[in-house]
Amino acid sequence: FTFVSLYRDEAIILRTQKLGEADRIITLLTRGNGRVRAVARGVRKTSSRIGARLEPFNHVDVQFYEGKSLDNVSQVETIDPIGGRLAGDYAKWTAGTVMLETAERLTPEEREPTVQHYALLVSGLRSMAASEHEPTLILDAYLLRSLAVAGWSPSFDECARCGEPGPHRAFNIQAGGMMCPACRPPGSAAPSPLTVALLGALLSGDWDTADGSAHRERTEASGLVAAFLQWHLERGLRSLPLVDRTWHSQVQGL
Repeated sequence: FTFVSLYRDEAIILRTQKLGEADRIITLLTRGNGRVRAVARGVRKTSSRIGARLEPFNHVDVQFYEGKSLDNVSQVETIDPIGGRLAGDYAKWTAGTVMLETAERLTPEEREPTVQHYALLVSGLRSMAASEHEPTLILDAYLLRSLAVAGWSPSFDECARCGEPGPHRAFNIQAGGMMCPACRPPGSAAPSPLTVALLGALLSGDWDTADGSAHRERTEASGLVAAFLQWHLERGLRSLPLVDRTWHSQVQGL
């Protein structure tokens, strides 16, 4: 008789990888156990009852049993089939894919509880699926807040170096945000005041300001957020260029 240690958690599916002929490795961000990688056995067979539930984006309730190297999925119940609600919209799907990849990259330690990251991801994906705001706005708000949770909150109101109250005109990625004239390093960006206001609104959750912004400010803000994110991650996201092309085509089509 072997004692099997079981645990249950709710999670967002981040990624799946094929394993052998019928299995998959599932990467999940859970509420109580942080990022977990687990084997789901037999889910690639057409007879599998849980395979469709273990797709990226889906919000699920999962039972695991602990294994030697990777845990194993034993039961899955769907809480919200978010993947199915995003699948028909390219802009939502690609923006959501960046959110999943970012969540995985910002939770490098497995089984390390990160309730704030989990809550941000769930609320962001639900907002995306419900079309509460334009997809790129939801994505940029998610990225800024996730960076803040990770300890890299950009400063938009005061100088990131000396704390001098703004508004300031220079934005420097390496320095951590807006810079006063005295602290401004060479090569800093000079976003428009409306773009800076939009960035601050996305970080703070001021959706009235964000929703009322123009495409020009949204495009400039997205570029700064992407650069800020990739500076801190130290290497690019595979999914981000797909979203960039979507934004540009939307702007050019107006």
